[in-house]
Amino acid sequence: MKAQIANFRKSRTRQKDNQMIVLVAGSDSKAKAEKLVGKKVIFTTEGKEKKQIVGKISAAHGNKGAVRVIFERGMPGQAIGKEVKIE
Repeated sequence: MKAQIANFRKSRTRQKDNQMIVLVAGSDSKAKAEKLVGKKVIFTTEGKEKKQIVGKISAAHGNKGAVRVIFERGMPGQAIGKEVKIE
């Protein structure tokens, strides 16, 4: 299943570098998003070395089908708008 990174999870003053908000294709409600909790998310970096950053869906975010993903390490800012794979 494919999804797109929307933004970092953040508040007014702080940004969590290893947590991202992800928009899932085909998920348009909170109930559909909650079914994805616990699944694995893989982000592949661009460039010569194709590194993979692995994360896990932790919760639904909002009422329109977005999810929160906690990655194993900090994510680069260039990841915003890129595709990720959900397994």
